[in-house]
Amino acid sequence: MPQIEVGEAYEATTSALQAAKGQRLSLRRAIGGLEQVLTQTPAAAEGDDTGAWLERLGGALAHLDEVFAVHVQVTEGAGGLYQEIVENAPRLANRVGRFRREHADIGAAIRRGIAEAKVAGRDAGEVAALRDHAVRLLADLVRHRKRGLDLVYEAYHVDIGGES
Repeated sequence: MPQIEVGEAYEATTSALQAAKGQRLSLRRAIGGLEQVLTQTPAAAEGDDTGAWLERLGGALAHLDEVFAVHVQVTEGAGGLYQEIVENAPRLANRVGRFRREHADIGAAIRRGIAEAKVAGRDAGEVAALRDHAVRLLADLVRHRKRGLDLVYEAYHVDIGGES
C-alpha cells in the first residue's frame, strides 16, 4: 500500500480498514446491550428480580467479551488495522500503543464484571458496586470507540462512521 502524505485525502479500501469498519457495528451493538441492561434498575437488595438482572448483566458482559475479543484481533492481529496505521503513519505509533494497553484494561474490566455478576450476592451494596463498575466500563468503551474514530481519521483521512 502506498504511503499517505500528510494532508492528502485518501479513500481507503484496505482489507484491514474494511474489517475494522465491519466489526465496528457488532461492537456498538454489544455496547448497546450492556447499556440496555444498565438502564434497568436492579430490584431492591433481595428477590428474584435482582438475580434475573445479574443474569442479564452477566450475559451482556459475556457477549461483549466475545465481540471485544474480535475487535482486538481485527485491530491488533497480524495484518490488522494498527499494523497498517503504523506502517502508513508512523507518527501515530505511540497512540496505537496506548490503544493496545487500553484493550488490555478494557478486556480485564469486562472479565472482572462477568466474574462478579456470577458471584454477586443479593446484598444491595454488592449489586450497586457491580453496577457502578459496569457503568464505568460502558463509559470507557464509548470513549474508546470515539478515540478510535479519531485515530482512523487521522491516519487515513476517512470517517468510518460514528453511527455504526
